[in-house]
Amino acid sequence: MDTIERSLIARARAGDGDAFRDLTDPHRRELQVHCYRMLGSLQDAEDALQETLLAAWRGFDAFEERSSLRTWLYRIATNRCLNLRRATGRRTAKEWDVPGVRPPEPSRWGDVVWLEPIPDSLLEDLPDTRPDARYELRESISLAFVTGLQLLPSRQLAVLVLRDVLGYPAREVADMLEVTVESVTSALKRARATLARRVGTTAAPPPGSVAEKAVVARFVHAYESADVDELVSLLTDDVFIAMPPMPFEYVGPAAVGEFCSLLFGAGRRYTLVPTGANRQPAVGVYVRAPDGVRHGTGVFVLTLAGDRICAMTRFESTVLAAFGLPRHL
Repeated sequence: MDTIERSLIARARAGDGDAFRDLTDPHRRELQVHCYRMLGSLQDAEDALQETLLAAWRGFDAFEERSSLRTWLYRIATNRCLNLRRATGRRTAKEWDVPGVRPPEPSRWGDVVWLEPIPDSLLEDLPDTRPDARYELRESISLAFVTGLQLLPSRQLAVLVLRDVLGYPAREVADMLEVTVESVTSALKRARATLARRVGTTAAPPPGSVAEKAVVARFVHAYESADVDELVSLLTDDVFIAMPPMPFEYVGPAAVGEFCSLLFGAGRRYTLVPTGANRQPAVGVYVRAPDGVRHGTGVFVLTLAGDRICAMTRFESTVLAAFGLPRHL
């Protein structure tokens, strides 16, 4: 700890709010991403972050400098997220509400209906993980990974994120959660086994690469042209489309193609605006009205496997603002 940090800590303990902000601001973004992983919702993550900073400010005298400030903040954030998970419980799914479109019978029902995407702009300039972390950033923030985390029991979720994503040693994790090292080791073993069953791996092209851009460009052209055959040609055999907070999921190229045909029905045409979410390609979706105005209907996040799409996750128009996208074009 350098002289400047010691001075800021002393001033913060004396009630200097500016000093507290100078200490905590460098950690805000990574704490927000940590809360997002644990909660699966960007709005819930922001709430948890604010609760964390408020608790840290009110209890700053409890910071005894036995660990780093970063570790102390992660401890508070993790426990706030666990409290929030207990308070919210499992949320109810939303009823189908797309006007003029009656959905076909879904292939299956989604388990995580509260999932939200996180804009790539919030993932820039994050600090490197520790050497013993098991996952790199791109893998640990993917929609598939975050979805898998939400299906874990809360204690297992916290342990896996702290150990395998952030790289904290088992003893520090045990101290954060106020449990034994043996409990941490057992929870991590079970969490890894569950996650391995639920989260597969895909050979996605690098973010921003020519290969990725080519797939996205073909998808945009097919979708804006309402060309179902071209769209289906881009899909893997095991592709699925999900649409939280609605639980409907469609599996396989034929089912996805049928669903998209309904969206293109009655002459509906769309304009897509490229963006990025969860270190994956994404597009803002706008439907063209007769008066020429294009109304935002949501965001599609694409999961790629080589030069094809293996998952399409549709989110509602409420997420557009987080991506800096307008409600209307």
